[in-house]
Amino acid sequence: MFRVRLLAASLFVATSAAVPLIGLAQAQEPTVRVRGVIEQVDSKSMTVKDRSGEVVTLVRPADMNVSEVVPLTMADIKPNSFVGAGATPQPDGTQRAVEVLVFPEAARGTGEGFRPWDYMPNGTMTNATVATLAEAPSSTPGGQKMVLRYKDGEQTVIVPPGTPIVTFKPGNADQAALVVPGAKVVVTAQVKDGKPTAMRMLVGRNGFTPPM
Repeated sequence: MFRVRLLAASLFVATSAAVPLIGLAQAQEPTVRVRGVIEQVDSKSMTVKDRSGEVVTLVRPADMNVSEVVPLTMADIKPNSFVGAGATPQPDGTQRAVEVLVFPEAARGTGEGFRPWDYMPNGTMTNATVATLAEAPSSTPGGQKMVLRYKDGEQTVIVPPGTPIVTFKPGNADQAALVVPGAKVVVTAQVKDGKPTAMRMLVGRNGFTPPM
């Protein structure tokens, strides 16, 4: 649970006062993602109901970074696009996408590589460049097949029809409209000064759900 993990992290920091500064800095690094709906919010805090049903109150610092997640279509993905494909592994070695994020050009290279993804059991995330695009195999009619290449390898990702395709844009200047009760969010949080604190937020407008 989020509270348990944050309390554990807070306790670890509190009991590490005697360690070297580099050790303390490392102890403060772990983050947790909270995926859910904003229930209450003001200028200094917000309460989010996580998808697990847990209700979490977070400090809302003035410098919290907000990005608005907006929908795209498969047609917006081109060869050489830099994308993040959340997926599940298939028996044939491919990855079956459950969402695809098209990074803005300024964010090209973010988190490049292949790794586990905490959205679901056995989830994977591939942040990479689209090398090729083609029709998916007949087992996924109407879908697309992407070969994604990164520095140390490549993954073949099958994108079924209806898979959410999104991008993001800066949202700091529009927080009054975005960071409101009912908004669906993905918040990256961390214990700071002993309190659960929101560091970054992905948010959808008018009830749109960030699929990350």
